[in-house]
Amino acid sequence: MYPLLFRLVLSRVDPESAHHLGMAVIRLAGMRPVAAVLRRATAPRTDLAVTALGHTFPSPFGVAAGFDKDAVGVRGLEALGFGHIEVGTVTAIPQEGNPRPRLFRLIADRAVINRMGFNNRGAEAAARRLARLRRSRDPRRPGAVIGANIGKSRVVDVSDATADYVRSARMLAPLADYLAVNVSSPNTPGLRGLQAVETLAPLLRAVREAAGDTPLLVKIAPDLADDEIEGIARLAVELGLAGLIATNTTISRDGLRTAADVVAAAGAGGLSGAPLTQRSMEVLRTVRAAVPDDFCVISVGGVETAEDVQERLDAGATLVQGYTAFLYRGPFWARRINRDLARLRGA
Repeated sequence: MYPLLFRLVLSRVDPESAHHLGMAVIRLAGMRPVAAVLRRATAPRTDLAVTALGHTFPSPFGVAAGFDKDAVGVRGLEALGFGHIEVGTVTAIPQEGNPRPRLFRLIADRAVINRMGFNNRGAEAAARRLARLRRSRDPRRPGAVIGANIGKSRVVDVSDATADYVRSARMLAPLADYLAVNVSSPNTPGLRGLQAVETLAPLLRAVREAAGDTPLLVKIAPDLADDEIEGIARLAVELGLAGLIATNTTISRDGLRTAADVVAAAGAGGLSGAPLTQRSMEVLRTVRAAVPDDFCVISVGGVETAEDVQERLDAGATLVQGYTAFLYRGPFWARRINRDLARLRGA
């Protein structure tokens, strides 16, 4: 049903408008009476649970940062079966992001190009929403794990990035189950330069101190060379981070099926979805080979099916995230993945 709806209706709607429409439905799904009914149909089997970062994840599969930038759809995403929800990217200073249009579908590739530019209402507003979520939760049923992804405010100079990240960390770390430092989006000028080890080390030290007992991870780009990836992985271990997220979107446009003029018209931005699958797997294997067995590695990029999730887990991922396929496969995507994972494991 959803593929037909997408083809006939949603694919004709501006992608960002369609996202806002979908988020309204997800927020409705999070209302108590609706969520209670949904959970009976979508709750992952208990044998899918994963212990990591000091928490129990109901499923190894979660939704990546970028989908719920302002922590407004957490209850609904949980009700749809995701084992964790990473909100954000959140910045210390509220910002509108880049001018529209800034989100483009490449349907032939099951992919998306975005140059959103960290549009969000700011860390203070996100903190208020996370605090309300915490107060409303039943401690006997903790549900999905909630991560918070933080980035640099656009108006802040790169030379002042550390203080900007620290400001967000202090507001969000006490309310999040884990904190992720995003230094890998291609849509904020100068941000990816922070991935250089000599720049990244002092930034992560400062954010780790501000995060306190909240597990801290760093999210990296797929466009780094393998030796750079190994260097960041070793740095994360050396600094006592809890994990690493691999990967963010790519600036590459190699191997796309979509017509070149359509791709060119979309312009700059990060590419996500199926074309990222191979590189994301390569980065996962590179990271896993460079870190201890108990170091948390979250794999994201090109994940569509339960088979994809299991392949990432078999390759050494602790947890797996998705985003783009949610747009193409519909609201019960996580439910389908959780059920198929159970089937693959012979449950």
